[in-house]
Amino acid sequence: MVLKVFSFLILLVICSFAVEAINHNHNSLKKNGSSLAAIKFPQHPSFNVVSSSEDTDCSFSNSDKFGTTMKSSEESDDKGQKGDDFSAENPQNQSVKFHLKHISMKNEIEPKKSVIDYSIRDLTRIQTLHTRVIEKKNQNTISRLQKSTKKQTNSKQSYKPAVSPVAAASPEYSSQLVATLESGVSLGSGEYFMDVFIGTPPKHYSLILDTGSDLNWIQCVPCIACFEQSGPYYDPKESSSFENITCHDPRCKLVSSPDPPKPCKDENQTCPYFYWYGDSSNTTGDFALETFTVNLTTPNGKSEQKHVENVMFGCGHWNRGLFHGAAGLLGLGRGPLSFASQLQSIYGHSFSYCLVDRNSDTSVSSKLIFGEDKELLSHPNLNFTSFVGGEENSVDTFYYVGIKSIMVDGEVLKIPEETWHLSKEGGGGTIIDSGTTLTYFAEPAYEIIKEAFMKKIKGYELVEGFPPLKPCYNVSGIEKMELPDFGILFSDGAMWDFPVENYFIQIEPDLVCLAILGTPKSALSIIGNYQQQNFHILYDMKKSRLGYAPMKCADV
Repeated sequence: MVLKVFSFLILLVICSFAVEAINHNHNSLKKNGSSLAAIKFPQHPSFNVVSSSEDTDCSFSNSDKFGTTMKSSEESDDKGQKGDDFSAENPQNQSVKFHLKHISMKNEIEPKKSVIDYSIRDLTRIQTLHTRVIEKKNQNTISRLQKSTKKQTNSKQSYKPAVSPVAAASPEYSSQLVATLESGVSLGSGEYFMDVFIGTPPKHYSLILDTGSDLNWIQCVPCIACFEQSGPYYDPKESSSFENITCHDPRCKLVSSPDPPKPCKDENQTCPYFYWYGDSSNTTGDFALETFTVNLTTPNGKSEQKHVENVMFGCGHWNRGLFHGAAGLLGLGRGPLSFASQLQSIYGHSFSYCLVDRNSDTSVSSKLIFGEDKELLSHPNLNFTSFVGGEENSVDTFYYVGIKSIMVDGEVLKIPEETWHLSKEGGGGTIIDSGTTLTYFAEPAYEIIKEAFMKKIKGYELVEGFPPLKPCYNVSGIEKMELPDFGILFSDGAMWDFPVENYFIQIEPDLVCLAILGTPKSALSIIGNYQQQNFHILYDMKKSRLGYAPMKCADV
């Protein structure tokens, strides 16, 4: 039923936009001097994500037997030099920061159409995530081609790796990886991109960053059926560090196989994988190991490269979907295959990012940090809320948080408690997600929030005709807008207050709209990346908590 409602919503958004575009003259509004940060939405009917381990019940993440190792750029296998060892047993005080740079807009994209594209993409993604949760909870691990065969369902065995879990990082562990992230706005994307160098010798690829999935994968030669990307495809034959994972390897159980599954007979037979990302997006190929090279920043500000060896990833030969020029995807979910999970033995059990305003200068970049960030931990306005869910009532890929209610202009809204509950069947709940652009609240929460804003906003002309965003206001001639405060009250007592530019979008110079939308009852609620801008977001898996601190991310 929920899926049917989702499909109806997507169709309704498209139809509403077509009708309103004819009747509404958006040039009738006058320019104003508003200080609210503006954003022009590019076109983006993007992909939707399903975790890489959805067809298994694995929690494999052993770093001693199958883990990654890191070496400095000076450590050359050809020369036989040992170099610095970045293992958990020998932690180093290194800083590794990834930067997310902005790309200048080449073509102006009509704001209304792009907002529709974002909404359609987000709703489709949420539908996919919801489907994946329900199927996981219902133990739907049977063949996709034989779902009606009960015998297969009963005979399906879950894989439990016979290895110990990753050892927790020692208290003095202070290694850190800091990377640059690139906004996908100019590419018509709501996601963020990270530059990664893969193989030996390392070659540059741009991967989409996603906390809602855990499989790292890249388009590979031979690319039998692939989407268009910027630059050449990755060719495993040109890399001396590429190594296939065989179908006999225990790690092969971490991925779902194509249908029908191919019998594993030969000793060196590769491990095939298939991953569905919703809509029509998917990737199929061979599960393998490779060296990933990243740029890092040392504590003294020096930039250098580090090689992360034996990273498990998908070498995709059949890939389809709208990935906006990216070469693949870098997963940051809670599952064992994500880039974040595979780096735990090197940088500990935490990572963070700080996303700059999308309209900031193109020279300004967002940051992704693996490892403990002492500056963030000492921030006076750093707050925490606990992750909720767990193995019994959620999918291990997602980062669930518990919401108690919403506050608008200091008033705690009367939203039924069950709206936020994560059901035993897997429905509902709230996740924080870097791959969803806007923020979505399940009904009736969204309707109550929207009505609260409309009741409290006075002195601005209400503008109709800009679906799916409501309410929208004419702010022509207003130098400084005064809009109600907005915050999320978590079930553990934590509070997250947002600046107005994180929940209102200035669509045109004199038109602003609430940047929050709704999902059907019992569906996922999602805190999207637009609402996370200019907050340093910390994922602390050791203490199972989410941290957030208001910050000018351009200065991180």
